[in-house]
Amino acid sequence: METRLLMQDYDKSGYHTLKGYSDHGGYTALKKAFKMKPADIVTEVKNSGLRGRGGAGFPTGMKWSFLPNNGEPRYLLCNADEGEPGTYKDRLMMEKAPHQLIEGMIISAFAIQSKKSYIYIRGEYNFPYKVVEKALREAYDAGYLGKNILGSGFDHDMDVYRGAGAYIVGEETALISSLEGHKGQPKLKPPFPAVQGYLRKPTIVNNVETLAAVTWIINNGAAAYRKYGTEKSAGTKVYSVSGNINKPGVYEVPLAYPFKDLLEHECGGMKSGFKLKALIPGGSSCPVLTAEEALKSTMDYECMAGLGSMLGSGGVIVIDDKQCMVDLLYVLMKFYHHESCGQCTPCREGTGWLEKICHGIGSGKATLEDVSLIDRVARHMMGTTICALSDAAALPVISFVSKFRDEFEHHIREKRCKVKGHCHAQDHH
Repeated sequence: METRLLMQDYDKSGYHTLKGYSDHGGYTALKKAFKMKPADIVTEVKNSGLRGRGGAGFPTGMKWSFLPNNGEPRYLLCNADEGEPGTYKDRLMMEKAPHQLIEGMIISAFAIQSKKSYIYIRGEYNFPYKVVEKALREAYDAGYLGKNILGSGFDHDMDVYRGAGAYIVGEETALISSLEGHKGQPKLKPPFPAVQGYLRKPTIVNNVETLAAVTWIINNGAAAYRKYGTEKSAGTKVYSVSGNINKPGVYEVPLAYPFKDLLEHECGGMKSGFKLKALIPGGSSCPVLTAEEALKSTMDYECMAGLGSMLGSGGVIVIDDKQCMVDLLYVLMKFYHHESCGQCTPCREGTGWLEKICHGIGSGKATLEDVSLIDRVARHMMGTTICALSDAAALPVISFVSKFRDEFEHHIREKRCKVKGHCHAQDHH
């Protein structure tokens, strides 16, 4: 069953405005937070078991507690640069409930004692940007932002910053570089942003969904949040589901929810005439699962890791039996090659090779050795770069080739697609 903790009031009229949000209990969590000690808010978030919802799944409260007590100003950054193919849940959250995010950010900022925060939003998100910008103005006018918020003695300012269309700035150190006015390229870690981030000051970077969840946790308590999910994967997760299914869209279910139920109940099953063939569970950088693996999986961090994949940012891509895996991989490799920032050689060169070899296989201009070659190139790219983009391109290759090798070999041997007879991979030049 869909369990809407964060999305409960998303379909209420005017919920994106301050009035609509306040009518449904908006900003009560903030008033509650101001009666707590900042350290107690951090503890509550730790106890809730909330893990980062942007992809890595790192415990949020623990991340906050890494900030050094060195008297330096601290920054809170909201990562709203949602560029992973297959993922669009943050967009909905900003369009439908910008104040839920803003309230979560003010509470989080108070918890970590930060006086300045930024919402770094994806450049292409024009409409969500306008909605968030308007909500920020409303929050300032109502005294929820600025000096001495609600008489608490706490000052906080918040701004929106727009990206310029680069996928790489979704990586937290690249996001920081971009916000500082530099080229959006990842930095070496350590130092980690919590120690030395924006303007070389202690910085926390959290995802939209993570910060929105803080609002619910402070309102309802850590124990209430823990009633959902499992011991290690607590709470609910918001998924963007796409593919040839009857009801694609954004759904919120408890963690450890069976994928089969998500597909059948929430998404209305596969479209007539289509069968489930494979699943990308968490966005395009996650290794693919076969239909058999997918149907026995539960949507949580542990189960996905056990299957050799990831829950990632919750971009559930349902692949049907009329899809060619060579074609799909080619589309993905084109994307990663285009989006590599070029800073690290294995990624800059490797993504180009992956695209090129994949195109060769798809267009029938390859030999059987090329199937082993693409796998070898991908494995050499793993863990050799500053950020995870190289791995993000390599992981799909390794999993596609190991699980659907027959389709790659058929393309080479027969010079045509096993699934469709003819597919895009043969047309792209």
